[in-house]
Amino acid sequence: MAKHDVCRLLSGFSLTTAEILYHMPDHPDLLQSYIWQEFDEAPRFPMLNKFLTFWQRELDGPLHSVRVAHKTLVKPAELRIASGEFVLN
Repeated sequence: MAKHDVCRLLSGFSLTTAEILYHMPDHPDLLQSYIWQEFDEAPRFPMLNKFLTFWQRELDGPLHSVRVAHKTLVKPAELRIASGEFVLN
């Protein structure tokens, strides 16, 4: 994990997964599933909203529903500096 990603996690970003159901353009009665996953900031989810806006503007498959799950991976209270290192052979 890059240093930039750790800073994002400590500033409130969390792993966000969205299951997007959409109508297939050629067969509107059928639903297709798409999984989107990114680090995003709950509860506003600006990156997910940006992606969904792009979807509605540029893609042919109209959205049916979006189910969102997120998990905070690192909290500031869980991170602490180690005072030493022990090496065992």
